[in-house]
Amino acid sequence: MNASHKNSQLCPNCRGLISRDEAVCPYCGLKNPGSLWKNSGFLRLFRDPDLFLKGLVGVNIAFFVLSLIISPGGMGMSMSPFGFLSPDKRSLLLLGATGVMPIESLHRWWTLVSASYLHGSLLHLIFNLIALRQIGPLIIQEYGLARMFSIYTLGGIGGFLLSYLAGVPFTIGASAAVCALVGAAIYYGKSRGGTYGRQVFQQVGGWAMSIFVFGLLVPGINNWAHGGGMATGILCGLLLGYQENRREMLNHRLLGGACALGTILILLWAVATAILYRFS
Repeated sequence: MNASHKNSQLCPNCRGLISRDEAVCPYCGLKNPGSLWKNSGFLRLFRDPDLFLKGLVGVNIAFFVLSLIISPGGMGMSMSPFGFLSPDKRSLLLLGATGVMPIESLHRWWTLVSASYLHGSLLHLIFNLIALRQIGPLIIQEYGLARMFSIYTLGGIGGFLLSYLAGVPFTIGASAAVCALVGAAIYYGKSRGGTYGRQVFQQVGGWAMSIFVFGLLVPGINNWAHGGGMATGILCGLLLGYQENRREMLNHRLLGGACALGTILILLWAVATAILYRFS
């Protein structure tokens, strides 16, 4: 490889081919596009959508297994499919369940993030992961991976925050975050219009109606979190834009990176404190 090739790179903002020593990207105007922090490996988390989705699914599964392992009363073995392999509430509380009780009694505001990675039974986990695998690729395609994870994270926070304000005492699950992806898809379909946009809007709108009907019919479903997550997803779609009207830029990747870093730190804290309290 010659020296000119070694001194070239893709702009971290617009992905144009530039020289590493450019003071300003000639395509998008980004200052110091060759700086190390703007080309950090952490931001490259958002380069492989399939691997990222598999990792997100893997984290949810890992936290479910951990919640079963540290259950003081042992795992639930109810013959009901809704209660099969259920961690007890104490292990879920230790690992970061959210709601009025964890937030007001224990001042654990960080559980607005961690609760999205906890599930109350095997069936609960399976339903949410199937939904994530169905809607996730569409949002990645239309918004980009960084914006998808920002919507997922902020939607979970928004859903559980509304749930807390509504007085729900104890809650968990990825459904608020998944509903945010549904909300973003609804916004995309309505905003884009055309044949494809209408198809997306109608199909995902049908999913949204099914979610709310299911929540009304099945006891214990947190419709506040679902509604808050969906509303947050619509708002994020409006503010962040989608690929056709606003291509993914450095600020989107920075927001996604901040969400990823914050999530990693919170989940590590949850695991460390749970193990400390459970086995000390």
